[in-house]
Amino acid sequence: MWRLWKLYDPRRVLTGIGVWLGVLALLIHFILLSTERFNWLEGAAAAADASAETVAEATTQRQV
Repeated sequence: MWRLWKLYDPRRVLTGIGVWLGVLALLIHFILLSTERFNWLEGAAAAADASAETVAEATTQRQV
């Protein structure tokens, strides 16, 4: 294992891993923000509207 660190600079590797994890975290958060279910910025009203529509659709499907 020590030979691996002779090939790669540990500071560069750790900086690269940190940058990659930061980019990955931002990507995941923006993907979640683009969904209706996990968008926490729109507030509870949008989530309540979406869940009310889902419940209304489920009840109409049962009645048919």
